[in-house]
Amino acid sequence: MSKIQRGVSLYSYQEEMFLGQMTVEDAIAHAVSLGARGIELLPEQNMPAFPNIDDVEIARWQDMLARHGACFTCYDMFLDTKLRKGELLSDDEQVASIRRDLALCNRLGIKNMRVLVFVRPDILERCVPYAEELDVHMGVEVHAPWHLEHAWILRTIEVADRLNTRHLGILPDMGIFMKHYPPAFRARFERQGARPEITQFIVDQHEEKVMAEYTIYEVAVKRGGNKAEIAMAETLRHAPYANPKRLKDYAPYFRHIQAKFYEMNEDCTDPAIAYDEVIPELVKCGWEGTLSSEYEGNRWIQDAMEVDSREQVRRQHVMFDRLIAQAEAALGAEKEPA
Repeated sequence: MSKIQRGVSLYSYQEEMFLGQMTVEDAIAHAVSLGARGIELLPEQNMPAFPNIDDVEIARWQDMLARHGACFTCYDMFLDTKLRKGELLSDDEQVASIRRDLALCNRLGIKNMRVLVFVRPDILERCVPYAEELDVHMGVEVHAPWHLEHAWILRTIEVADRLNTRHLGILPDMGIFMKHYPPAFRARFERQGARPEITQFIVDQHEEKVMAEYTIYEVAVKRGGNKAEIAMAETLRHAPYANPKRLKDYAPYFRHIQAKFYEMNEDCTDPAIAYDEVIPELVKCGWEGTLSSEYEGNRWIQDAMEVDSREQVRRQHVMFDRLIAQAEAALGAEKEPA
């Protein structure tokens, strides 16, 4: 039986929460109703008093989670590199900021902290002793256009190996497994004036995994692309398809996954991200952690239709249930004696 857990990032409900149509508690209740009891928290968005969180506020959150049978799975850290206008944070100030987040993460009872990809490995190295003391895993987000084997990501892994620590690693964002171009992206650009023949060309180029710069040049220069067409071509820089089979090599370095998605079909399949390849690899390698829904499709449709984050998240978890069960059955069949 797979030990993969299901959860939801509160970021998934950002549209309805921004519009006042949902509260944080509504979001937690919805996630739990899907069997997704792990809650990924964004303190800067979800806690108005951040970073000055007192014990009363922490007790209020813990009580709310307990009422719904939920638990925190991950704390999303944000590091502002500019503290003052035109002045960068010093290294010491960056370390102090991360230590502040680690302390709050620990006070909230959370074991995993998402670290933004641009945080330097040498800064994180200075934070490792504190993370070990508080038992918090710092996972550097592997976010498109970076990927599991990008040199910048490997630098963090090298630091973790050198320090022989279990408290520094990575945290994959599933946007790195974009096998097909998202239909919602294409539709938005067409509403902005992109011609269907050009959008089809861009989709075909992505399908064939042509280098983004070639496609951008072709659209902008050879085909006289308009503003919307060029913008669509430029999204290809952030639409990589990494090899899911490499997940097993990096599984020891991550405990949490941001299950990015932009849209789910009515049949509960993802038209863009290769979850049907990713989840079997996670099951086969025995990965233990949380698949945490991160819906980001709202910004691609909000100009044309009402956003229904609840339904989108629900469909993703139906897919997770199905794919995990199928992968477990396939693995069991492989292990049965002939």
